[in-house]
Amino acid sequence: MDKTSFLNSGKPFLIGMVHCLPLPGTMGFRGDMKKIIEQAIHDAKTLEKAGMDAIIVENMGDTPFGIKLDTAQVSALAAVSALVAEQVNIPIGIDAAMNDYEAAISIAKAIGGAFVRIPVFVDTVEFYGGIIKPVAREAMLYRKNLGAENVKILADIHVKHTHMVLPHVSVEDSAKAATDCGADAIIVTGTHIGAETPIEIIKRVKAVTRLPVIAGSGVKTSNVREQLAIADGAIVGSSLKEGGKIDNPVSYELCSELVTALRG
Repeated sequence: MDKTSFLNSGKPFLIGMVHCLPLPGTMGFRGDMKKIIEQAIHDAKTLEKAGMDAIIVENMGDTPFGIKLDTAQVSALAAVSALVAEQVNIPIGIDAAMNDYEAAISIAKAIGGAFVRIPVFVDTVEFYGGIIKPVAREAMLYRKNLGAENVKILADIHVKHTHMVLPHVSVEDSAKAATDCGADAIIVTGTHIGAETPIEIIKRVKAVTRLPVIAGSGVKTSNVREQLAIADGAIVGSSLKEGGKIDNPVSYELCSELVTALRG
């Protein structure tokens, strides 16, 4: 069974974010692994109940991010993801932020995950932690060597919270490169968390790739129909949180409103 058939079903799809609270080894860790697990499971089950097509488990609370996770983070993210996988039946993806493709693919392989999100796949970008170089070749080889070709790669281009080191590289250039390098879907975003993905950017990327194009930020009840009239799907996180706070639990009411706004 292809767990990622929703990507190419021809119907708009919604992927909900399970934002982990700060993991062990990070600045914000509060010493309570049980709470991290409980909230992640709550959020995953809430997203599934509301009708999301898939979820992504991400170490969102681990700011300031490094390019790769340390051993404590990888271990904790793997543990949380495995426990979440036991509780839901919808496809699960992994995002090891900022750009740890090895951790993401390894965890997905270990827990039976369906896909990973790789924020910096073909671009060279700058963020507060330095320069992140593209990892397309390394990620594709790593996936093959693990025997994890069934784990799909959702690749960001011109990803949020970063600046292109080579600003003359257009979104079309990056979309074509990601397609040629083996990505299974392309994610486009606004400039930061909660910033709406510009419709014009979605259209430009759709024009140059056969791959599914996903709106990766700023999708909410008020704009989901407009966004997914062009994009094939959306990744939704902050707009589904209680009180709009990123570290709060996911709200079932907000999730249901979003799904209803899209599907009626």
